[in-house]
Amino acid sequence: MKREQVLFGERLRGALKSAGFAQSPSEIARLLPRFGGEASTPQAVSSWLHGKSIPRLRSLRALAKMLRIEPTILQYGPETSGKRLREQPAEFRVNAMDQHAIDAFLSLPANKRKLVRELIEQLLDPENKR
Repeated sequence: MKREQVLFGERLRGALKSAGFAQSPSEIARLLPRFGGEASTPQAVSSWLHGKSIPRLRSLRALAKMLRIEPTILQYGPETSGKRLREQPAEFRVNAMDQHAIDAFLSLPANKRKLVRELIEQLLDPENKR
């Protein structure tokens, strides 16, 4: 079991890095319930990150949802995903944090999406740079 825990910690740290999240136990513990996980202490999250333990299934699923990967890949590694046909990876990839921001934007009503687009245009306008 020890080896499995160590490998899980490596996969979790790698997935966090790929998704653009900090390896902060406090931040992860704060975000977990937002993605359907059980409330966890930063100490528990730290033990996951350092390969000392593996989270319960509900928290594992929440981590996977937060990181936008399959729970089985997070738990067992990519070699367990089977030999299914997969889409070719896109050349442009959005990290998980940005994808969550995009999802939040898309869930806004049309008038608020328009405001966000106008704000972005203002931020990009070279004449408004200081």
